[in-house]
Amino acid sequence: MAHVETVFLARENSAPMEEVDSVDAVDGGLSGDRYQTGRGYYSPYDVCEVTLIEGEAIDEIREEFGIDLTDGRHRRNIVTRGVEVHDLLHTTFRVGDALLRGTRPRPPCAHVEQVAGEEGVARALKNRRGGVCADVVEPGTIRAGDELKVVEENPRTMGRKIAERLGL
Repeated sequence: MAHVETVFLARENSAPMEEVDSVDAVDGGLSGDRYQTGRGYYSPYDVCEVTLIEGEAIDEIREEFGIDLTDGRHRRNIVTRGVEVHDLLHTTFRVGDALLRGTRPRPPCAHVEQVAGEEGVARALKNRRGGVCADVVEPGTIRAGDELKVVEENPRTMGRKIAERLGL
């Protein structure tokens, strides 16, 4: 089952990510997060309302690079488990009580490495490990442990999944 493993917020630019049990997804992002309040490093020019990263990608980074990002130094809001977050692009999905829509990839930048305080973090987050951005379609509460369910699939992703099931 695809689900939320962990939820993180940063209250302002470059502040450490704080693990929270739950957060309200509201118009413009996650309540109190740096980008929802306009205090993010890239505000107002390059804003992702909500960012998602795969727990499996964090595991791969720890194994391949010896870098442990489980403390939130990846700078993403929601850590998922059991879903390829790139499959959520241009897809509407429910997380807890909130409805989100995947908008674009969120590749790593030099700022993430600077804030993480460890060399190699940006490189480790490359190759589809950096996660994706999503917009809040309907407000609601998101909690660690909530199921993630696709509501409306991207036709390209759906076609690929059908082909995989049919062994094509």
